[in-house]
Amino acid sequence: MLTPDSTHTPPVPAAAAAAVADWQPLPIRARALCLLGALPLAIPFAVAGFILARVLELPVFIGLLALVLGVALAFWIGLKQYRYTFWRLDDDGLAIRRGNMWQRETRVPATRVQHLDLKRGPLQRRRNLATLIVHTAGTRHSSVAVPHLDADDAERLRDRLGRQIDHDDDL
Repeated sequence: MLTPDSTHTPPVPAAAAAAVADWQPLPIRARALCLLGALPLAIPFAVAGFILARVLELPVFIGLLALVLGVALAFWIGLKQYRYTFWRLDDDGLAIRRGNMWQRETRVPATRVQHLDLKRGPLQRRRNLATLIVHTAGTRHSSVAVPHLDADDAERLRDRLGRQIDHDDDL
């Protein structure tokens, strides 16, 4: 029985708690690479600012202000991409969830996986990160990339999905 000054939190169903807990975020080391990856978004702002300053005969300061605004927007977008990217591997396959307001969830069933690649650029190697590329059945453009995973997690995902492919081939 609840007393008037006691607080009651409704119990969370075990399935719902497990569903939330299964999603893995990107490692903290990936944040800088997500910010750098969004930097090309600043280029149109800078170009537009300098063209506008030139055409309207405004000071060059306007172009620099547009560049700073573009870099700030790119960093904000990169931070959001980092903060709202999650992955999950279960018995059915790999799932990737991206976004906050407009969420995209990509599901790759293990039965559709053709082959797997790990890609590590120099900045990723320096931070012990990797990109897992899952090629699926279909056209040559049917692939899903999960960038900036922890290198150990990426190898574990590759090996586990690869074992599922080998197991399905044996049946």
